This record gives sequence, structure tokens and C-alpha cells, in this order.
Amino acid sequence: MENPVATTMPVEAAIRIAMGIEYDGSAFHGWQIQDDQRTVQGQLERAIGRVADHPVRVHCAGRTDAGVHALEQVIHFDTRTRRSERSWILGTNVNLPPDVNVLWARPVNPEFHARFCATARHYLYRILARPTRSSLLRDRAVWVHRTLDPDPMRQAGPDLVGEHDFSSFRALGCQARSPVRRVHYVGLEQRGEVLELRIGADGFLHHMVRNIAGVLMAIGYGDRPVSWVRELLRVRDRRHGGVTAPPQGLYFLRADYPERFGLPQREFQGALHSWFDVCPWDTGRTVWNP
Repeated sequence: MENPVATTMPVEAAIRIAMGIEYDGSAFHGWQIQDDQRTVQGQLERAIGRVADHPVRVHCAGRTDAGVHALEQVIHFDTRTRRSERSWILGTNVNLPPDVNVLWARPVNPEFHARFCATARHYLYRILARPTRSSLLRDRAVWVHRTLDPDPMRQAGPDLVGEHDFSSFRALGCQARSPVRRVHYVGLEQRGEVLELRIGADGFLHHMVRNIAGVLMAIGYGDRPVSWVRELLRVRDRRHGGVTAPPQGLYFLRADYPERFGLPQREFQGALHSWFDVCPWDTGRTVWNP
């Protein structure tokens, strides 16, 4: 096996490395570094820094909250240390805890930025709807014991698609300059007792996906009419919105980038290679404007 620390070759010019990262967010206090807290960014910077033999600062495609998972988060960092792609992967994984790991690594053009070059982001929210909780899915899906009807949720979904002011769906403390986002698609699939909400957009506001999930769940319970989504988009006021859904059911699926960067990302339109046993995405199930 190649020694991940044996090929160091210092150079004057820094290079930029992109990585794909998978993590179980259950035991993390979110992505961003916080004092005296266990975070994904903190673990990655410590591990990558050991392989690079110098401190690094990591930037990601989309910051996640405590308890939120990622199937393929994208990051980048700058380094003056030369390693092979294999060495970056193996060396970093050796220094990471079991709940976060590197999927791939690739040198990229210095103009690449994991956050600012992303053209779209995709999320999945999983809802376990049954009378009793699940020990196995306790950190993999949000559990609801009330009857949840997916049909009105499907009817409300198309109103979210397009460019809108999502002020009613952002956290009160959201610091984004503009509340306007373009949602490309919203989809809902039933997999046994689990409902899976998928959404893709050019970007997301803080808590936007969880607030959308909370609104659609209220509609599925019958507490609110299908027209509630349109009303919330009209009033543009978070105080009129629903309850923010818990983080346990949320997954950052991936971010999209221009082909010129050559990232070796997984294709989620084929079989979804993930932590849970599901059939492929392309199954002909109901999807709103994919």
C-alpha cells in the first residue's frame, strides 16, 4: 500500500484540491467549526492537515446543521504539498473518525470554489410515517405517528417550483442577502413506510428545506389546505410559516458543477448508492417537474 505521507514534495505555488465527502451527521454539531464542539469541518481540517503537514482551511458546497447527513458534500482546500489522489483519500480517511470519510479527491483549477461555483444543490428529506418509532431509523428519518396523506403533499409541491421569494421558508436568523431562489424540482416518493421528499435548487436559504418539509407535512396531516404553499409565498413572512421539521431526516445529496472542472461525482439519477436499502431513483414514481 502506498504510504500517504511518503511523497511530500514542497512547491512554491499552492494547488487546489477538491474532495467528495460522505458523513453521518448524528454526532456532529453541524458543519461549521465551533469552539469546543465536534463539527464536520473541524474533523476534516484536522485530518487533511495531518496529510498535508500544514494547517488547511476547508470550504464546502453547503453548510449543514447538527444532525444533518451528507451523501456527497463537496469541499476544497489549498495546499503547497504534492500528493497523489489516492494518497489524499487514504491518508485523510486514516485520520478521520468512522462517521465521516472521503469518497474522492481531485486537483482542480484555482478558480474552482466548492460554494460559489456550484450551479445547483440537491437534498433529500425522509419521513417515517407509522404508529411506532424505529430503533434502526432513529437518526436516519424523522418519525411521525400521525397519518400522513402524500396526495395533498404532491398537489402542493408544484407551487414551490420556479423562482420565488422564499422569506416564509427561511430561518429568522438567516443571513442571506436575498431570499429569492429558483427551485428546479420537488419530488415525493413512497418507499414502504418511508416518504422521501427530494428537492433541487440553485441554492437554499437557512432551514429552507426543513421548513418546506414542515409545511408539506402539515398539509399531509390535513391541518392546512393545499393552497397554503401559495399563500406563504405570497405573504413572504416567516412568522406565518409552519414548524421547522427536525434535522434527522435531512440529507445533502450533492452539488452540481460545470463539466470543465472534471469532478468525479456520483450520478444519483441512476442507482442511489447510499446508507439505506432503496431501489433506483429512476422508477417512474411521481415527480414534480424534475
